[in-house]
Amino acid sequence: MVAAKDELGRAGEDLAVEHLTARGLVVLARNWRRREGEIDVVATDGERLVVCEVKTRSGTGFGRPVEAVTRAKAARIRRLAHQWLAESRARWCEVRFDVVSVLLVGDDEPCIEHYEGAF
Repeated sequence: MVAAKDELGRAGEDLAVEHLTARGLVVLARNWRRREGEIDVVATDGERLVVCEVKTRSGTGFGRPVEAVTRAKAARIRRLAHQWLAESRARWCEVRFDVVSVLLVGDDEPCIEHYEGAF
């Protein structure tokens, strides 16, 4: 079960990165981990830093993927983004927090929804 969930998550993140790069973003980091958690994707559109949380599900029985980003999860990602900025010594005038929701149901086409400035 865990391996299948990990595989689903990796597939969703790969699709999310393809989506982001197709929209002109440049990925700076993937799966940046620290003790407090992980940032799925750090990217830039040339003007701002874009921190993306990717949520992937194989159905909507437990809600849409984006609904899994709770206030607590958003707060943790914000703290991690501050750590990423400090460690990378990057200076950005603006940071945007996005959610990329990926729904992979059977052999259907993936449904990708990108929520800019989601939290």
